[in-house]
Amino acid sequence: MKTLKVRWQRLVHNDETCPRCRQTEVELEEAISSLREALAPLGIDVSLEKEGITMAEFESDPLKSNRILINDVPLEEWLGARAGSSPCCDVCGPSECRTIEMDGETFEVIPRSLIYEAGLVCALKLL
Repeated sequence: MKTLKVRWQRLVHNDETCPRCRQTEVELEEAISSLREALAPLGIDVSLEKEGITMAEFESDPLKSNRILINDVPLEEWLGARAGSSPCCDVCGPSECRTIEMDGETFEVIPRSLIYEAGLVCALKLL
């Protein structure tokens, strides 16, 4: 069986993360569930790894937070999108946090549709 490996990174400080990352986690769980259902008949297993980054890692590179990698390739590369940034809040403080920019839209929370689409593009490469 082939594996589509999804790794999600986000800032975790004092067991907390920001609202943007909390909502992305909800979207990610839904997308992973749908990908597992769609790809199992094709012999592709979908794994999910959630990785917390430290405040020190975040401060040195805020765009590491809320980053999704699919088979070690950033989600935006699978979609022809690009990573951007916008001011965040809460745990992140005044930092500019990661966004995804695609087709003239900016997403602070990464929607399940983009995660699902990127997963399907990657799965095609596996077949």
